[in-house]
Amino acid sequence: MTLTDQAAGPSTTAAAATAPPRQTLPAEERHAAELAFLAAQDTGPRPPGWALTPRAVVTFVCGSSGVELALPKRRAGLPAKLAIAPKFVGERALVERCVVTLAGERGLLLTGEPGTAKSMLSELLAAAVCGTSSLTVQGTAGTTEDAFRYGWNYALLLAQGPSRQALVDSPVLSAMRTGRVVRVEEITRCLPEVQDALVSILSDRRVSVPELTATEDAVVSAAPGFTVIATANLRDRGVSEMSAALKRRFNFETVAPIADADAEATLIRRQAVAAVQRAGAAFGVDDAVLDALVTVFRDLRSGRSAEGWDVERPGTVMSTAEAVQVAASLGVAAAYLPGGDVLDLLPGHLLGVVRKDDPADHGRLLGYWDGPVRRRAEDGSAMWRRLWDLRGSLR
Repeated sequence: MTLTDQAAGPSTTAAAATAPPRQTLPAEERHAAELAFLAAQDTGPRPPGWALTPRAVVTFVCGSSGVELALPKRRAGLPAKLAIAPKFVGERALVERCVVTLAGERGLLLTGEPGTAKSMLSELLAAAVCGTSSLTVQGTAGTTEDAFRYGWNYALLLAQGPSRQALVDSPVLSAMRTGRVVRVEEITRCLPEVQDALVSILSDRRVSVPELTATEDAVVSAAPGFTVIATANLRDRGVSEMSAALKRRFNFETVAPIADADAEATLIRRQAVAAVQRAGAAFGVDDAVLDALVTVFRDLRSGRSAEGWDVERPGTVMSTAEAVQVAASLGVAAAYLPGGDVLDLLPGHLLGVVRKDDPADHGRLLGYWDGPVRRRAEDGSAMWRRLWDLRGSLR
């Protein structure tokens, strides 16, 4: 340890001890052990600026299928073998295409319905590729061009005029300087003229700063490894159409809802358990209740029940993310407000979901109760009989 380390050690430790707890951690911190292991385990060629090989990035996102990977040689602080947990439920081919796009330093646009884990996938990819997912622009109707280019520290600007010290880098400009991945969430919620600030950045890979003309800081060129991951919802209010010029600079990948019912149920349980634990309680919702929840969401999402009966789809998106929130709410209620069967709470939470966008969805949910729920109750299922008896709570 150097004298500098000795001097910094106690204060650093004290700062860590007094740091406030956080509800969630970024992907690079949540999965730091796996990222460090994969960096040491796969020593193959890497694109410039990448923390992992493309193959290791895919393994980090999709998991190692239960197989324990082994280090080529022992490293201090790392296990000799480690099975990488899957973090994204979806097609491996989709993740591989995303990784290839990023390796080619081309923009990646993840599209799909709300709640299909587009943001989570972009966070995982950024964390694995460059070690940080924090360089992020949140797109809104109020996002300005400064969020994609740069701004100014006006106190310094007035005191000394335009200078590198007075320049405030946007997340995009920071990613360009360091050769990292920048994430643009909900890009289509930005106004078209703001979106188009990315056109020249993705084409020329540089940003001009006219205020600093005739200085070495007049142009910021992207370092190797820089690229952009953007997300966009297919069904959302306030969406601004992307220009053809901007679309051409992205590879589009559609993230679809989870196809496998068992995989979706497993994901919902895992995420709900984690949410309830963060709330300081143990998860006490029975698997049968979660199965019913997943069944209702999948039936309403697809417009057809598992038995093949037609279902009128609500206008709102019955996403996996919404199902996780309902499951977590049931878990919190069971832990902190016990009193009766937690299944009795399910209709009320479902009504809260479907009423978000279209009042007519209330009638569609009642139609679902009068159809599949009633028919399953008549077939002798005790759980669906109980749900049918709860129809009155939907009014």
